[in-house]
Amino acid sequence: MLKNEIAIPKGVEVRMENSRIYVKGGKGEVSKNFKHPNVKIKIENESIAIVSDLERKKNKAIMGTWKVLLKNMFLGVQRGWKSELKLVYSHFPVKLKMEDGKLVIENFLGERKPRIAPVPDDVKIEVDKNTIFVTGIDKEMVGQVSARIEEVTKVKGYDRRVFQDGCFITRKPYVIEVENEGRNA
Repeated sequence: MLKNEIAIPKGVEVRMENSRIYVKGGKGEVSKNFKHPNVKIKIENESIAIVSDLERKKNKAIMGTWKVLLKNMFLGVQRGWKSELKLVYSHFPVKLKMEDGKLVIENFLGERKPRIAPVPDDVKIEVDKNTIFVTGIDKEMVGQVSARIEEVTKVKGYDRRVFQDGCFITRKPYVIEVENEGRNA
């Protein structure tokens, strides 16, 4: 029998409905579906137990993945996640702005029609000159929005060696407070 235990941090509430786990903390609430026929999750006292009756490599791998996902959820509701993108342009000056829950990229490669990247409600975007900061409590969502912005500004039909314009991810999702503590030390 395989068993992994994760301690629930102080100030974090965890509840389970069917196979969906809800984690609530100071920054908000995140939920994810954890469903597998051979792996089960139980909330016991101040910890979460991930249990499998069959000792197989695949089950052990799923248990490890779930453990990391739960830890990321804990970090997200306590501190939050942040990702950074850099806007690069050489031929035409590009203008970035937030409008009705969408990131609007105007004058990209001199195009008249703006390129639009949709942004979910639980993710915030800050634009500082040519740097885009994506923040939120769900690590997967922060990474997905960053990737979507990068994909929207992908150059097609031009020589990439000449037209190196676009938004590029410079830092993948990282914990917000840990980053600040590291620079002060």
